[in-house]
Amino acid sequence: MVEFAVSLPILFLAFYGCFQFGYYFYIYNRLESAVRAGARYASLRSYDSSSSTPADDFLTAVRNTVVYANPSGGTQPVVPGLAAGNVNLTVTMTNSVPAQMTVSITGFTINAFFGTWTLAQKPVATFRYGGRYAPTS
Repeated sequence: MVEFAVSLPILFLAFYGCFQFGYYFYIYNRLESAVRAGARYASLRSYDSSSSTPADDFLTAVRNTVVYANPSGGTQPVVPGLAAGNVNLTVTMTNSVPAQMTVSITGFTINAFFGTWTLAQKPVATFRYGGRYAPTS
């Protein structure tokens, strides 16, 4: 009984650490998959802006793809607490033509049972643009 009482705090801390790390890893992996899907979607969709600032409908569709796994939107986010405002899209232009689409998550807080972690520009996914470039004048 005494040995158990002495070893219980150590066992509790070990299980607690494993659980926290596992939960964080699980949520981060879901975010990474969502960001990758959003960047892939952005790299294949027609881009209709003549600058590196995407049109509102393009940006909304990419954000919905990341948050809800559907360009049309949805009700249940892929990760609890993830919002469209946490998704950043950066369009890299080369010779006035889109070259890369980079999607990242910023300002998202992973809430675990005993702690929180705030992500800044992580995870990130970049895809070369392969869609149809059709700017509207």
